[in-house]
Amino acid sequence: MTQKTPNYITKLRNSNLRPTKQRIKICEVLFNRPKTFHFTINNLYKLLSDNSEKKISLATVYNTIHAFKKSGYLKQVNIDSSNNYFDTNTSHHHHFFDETNNELIDLNNEDIKKIELKKNIPGKKIKSVEVLVKIVSK
Repeated sequence: MTQKTPNYITKLRNSNLRPTKQRIKICEVLFNRPKTFHFTINNLYKLLSDNSEKKISLATVYNTIHAFKKSGYLKQVNIDSSNNYFDTNTSHHHHFFDETNNELIDLNNEDIKKIELKKNIPGKKIKSVEVLVKIVSK
């Protein structure tokens, strides 16, 4: 087991998941990276299937990802009604979505000028503002 495994076990237990070998493998793919990881559940399932000796079911991937999202370890980025990405960077930040390559790309807060909203909803306060900029190849 790697040095990170105890951290993975904690993440799994905090998400009310049993730390199985398959779920620890999911953690390694998600969290053992130098940079933010953006993915869809189907992309992650394919990556795990291609690079794992042990079979991991799509249901295990789906349930693990949604448990991690609920526990705050992942952020869901809705591109449209049928296209959801997940992000290992859970801070408030913006994204480009490359529609040509189906790729989600971080956009730093300092790359966007101050956003001013002219409408308020009575009894509500703004929790966060996150911009999604859709791009295509020229």
